[in-house]
Amino acid sequence: MIRPRPLFAAALLALAPAAAAPPAAPERHFTAQDLFGLEAAVDPQISPDGSRIVYVRKSNDLMTDRARTALWLVDTKTGTQTPLVTSGAPSSPRWSPDGTRIAYASAEGGSPQLYVRWIATGTTARVTGLPAAPTSLAWSRDGARLALLMHVREPGPTLGHAPPRPEGAQWAPPLEVIDKLVYRGDEGGYATGGRDHLFVVPADGGAPRQLTFGDFDDEGPLSWDAGDRAILLASTRTRDAERNPNSADVYAVDVASGALTQLTTRKGPDGDAIVSPDGTRIAFLGFEDRYLGNQNVRLSVMDRDGGNLRVLTAGLDRSVGAPRWAADGRAIYVSYDDAGVTKVARVGLDGRVSDVASGLVQSSFDRPYTGGSFSVARDGTIAFTGGGATRPADVMLVRGGGSPRRLTRLNEEALSAKVLAQVRPLAVTSAFDKRPIGAWIVTPPDFDPAKKYPMILEIHGGPFAAYGPSFSTDDQLYAAAGYVVVYANPRGSTSYGEDFANQIHHSYPAHDYDDLMSVVDAAIADGHVDKDRLFVTGGSGGGLLTAWVVGKTDRFKAAAAQKPVIDWASFVLTADQTSFFARYWFGNFPWEDAAGYWARSPLSLVGNVKTPTLVVVGSQDYRTPVTQAEEFYTALRLRGVPSALVKVPGANHEDLAGRPSQSAAKASAILSWFARYGGGPVP
Repeated sequence: MIRPRPLFAAALLALAPAAAAPPAAPERHFTAQDLFGLEAAVDPQISPDGSRIVYVRKSNDLMTDRARTALWLVDTKTGTQTPLVTSGAPSSPRWSPDGTRIAYASAEGGSPQLYVRWIATGTTARVTGLPAAPTSLAWSRDGARLALLMHVREPGPTLGHAPPRPEGAQWAPPLEVIDKLVYRGDEGGYATGGRDHLFVVPADGGAPRQLTFGDFDDEGPLSWDAGDRAILLASTRTRDAERNPNSADVYAVDVASGALTQLTTRKGPDGDAIVSPDGTRIAFLGFEDRYLGNQNVRLSVMDRDGGNLRVLTAGLDRSVGAPRWAADGRAIYVSYDDAGVTKVARVGLDGRVSDVASGLVQSSFDRPYTGGSFSVARDGTIAFTGGGATRPADVMLVRGGGSPRRLTRLNEEALSAKVLAQVRPLAVTSAFDKRPIGAWIVTPPDFDPAKKYPMILEIHGGPFAAYGPSFSTDDQLYAAAGYVVVYANPRGSTSYGEDFANQIHHSYPAHDYDDLMSVVDAAIADGHVDKDRLFVTGGSGGGLLTAWVVGKTDRFKAAAAQKPVIDWASFVLTADQTSFFARYWFGNFPWEDAAGYWARSPLSLVGNVKTPTLVVVGSQDYRTPVTQAEEFYTALRLRGVPSALVKVPGANHEDLAGRPSQSAAKASAILSWFARYGGGPVP
């Protein structure tokens, strides 16, 4: 048997940093060890009367190398914080309509269950004994019941059978039979069989009752109508659902009988439905499907019976999310991204849009994606996750149209003594068609404007996503190592309008490359970048563009392609969202347009690559499957291009940096690779 040389193991050993001596003094710059001290606010839920906020407090555990969560309560007048639930990895806190109780999910007893806490007494009760985790929790309007979604397992398909197994014999596991188009997911692995269905359970405990059935998945969020007679959800209940991912509709489920009434029928995905306070209208999200790569998600309203549908945000050239009715029923609050900044707006029933909060940030640490969450009290007070370029998400409050007030300072003790990298906008105009390109430049701590620094171009994924001026551990670590970092929203990015995003429709990658090179040129023209020490990295769509960049130019000294797409044909047939990618990003299948798929694949350019390239991927990535990274690495090695392959054990696509030690090690491997080819701090 031929045994290949262990290139992967050798690469890891070569990239591993040498053991460091104990520090002689406190470290002034952000380090990999600091990842374990970070905290972030998640899912802030303001009480109906606006007096308190319960939120999920996320922190990293040094001993388990994983994120842990707790529920904390904040007084909105004084800012006083009180721990509420500190064990069991609690999540999804939701206030009862009268504000006296909080329902939440927790694995306190080993398996995720639903709990209710009485605020006045501090008493907590487990109200379910479920076989699977509850999601999409929603209180009935009278506070007597809770609705939830839960995965209901069903036996998988079989074909034939093995002969009878003798008693006590140790045989191989049975065959695995797959008969679904989508049979694995990036966050769940291979499907075990079953569907997500709707249940209701008494809020003071009791047996859950299943309301929906069949070979269809139900989707939240859930919303009870007036009188608690029905629950709204979204579901794709067509025979060809697997091959038509954008076809969900809004349904009303009768609580007494389980009967379903379909309320939307338009071509395209509809969901996130919520019933108005008086029960007469439904607000929901969706769009008329035009099979474009990116389509604005719009806010619509209709009568409770599905009639008189009107689109409210047709005049807003942005996607909106997370609808919440105002207490007076005259408007709906939504979030949306605008030029890399996430905002909350109040949308009137006449379609008028008024911003009421800005500066929301998502609660992950590694890269500066847009995002964030919010909730609204009866008086219009808004709680949201806010932060900035030097602080992760805290709980923020906006009351009565005033300025935002920070209620928590979760990282002040850990980060106030640090000299952090600073982030500022970078003016960029694309050399291709003179479009303005949103971009930011990150300067190292102790930045000296008289010096020129090596530069890292860091490219976001998606590609229909956006970066913004928010905290990023990757960028802080790169900058602390002595690099200027630049990142941008090239064409194809969201938050600049539907036309800008669809500049890459059926043409990705293409002129987004020109935008990125214009970003590099602008950074050099800024005066602080050494044009002879340029480096490039990015993840997912950014990994694809990194591989594309080194196939188009030799101007970078080294590259690190993280979880990339390399060959579109093999990708669309192995990725977990295969029906979506082929239909919306190409409009046909690989066997129908082999030349088109190949022309857009970075593998087609591998014969041009001279740049030393590191390839990084999670070992359980089912979005851009591991084979994509392995194809690129193998092709580079066959051509004699300096390269190494790094696999992150147990990591999927979305969680490549999910464990703090792996996030730190990944950044260190990239920096070590760049240092090998001329990177590193300025003397």
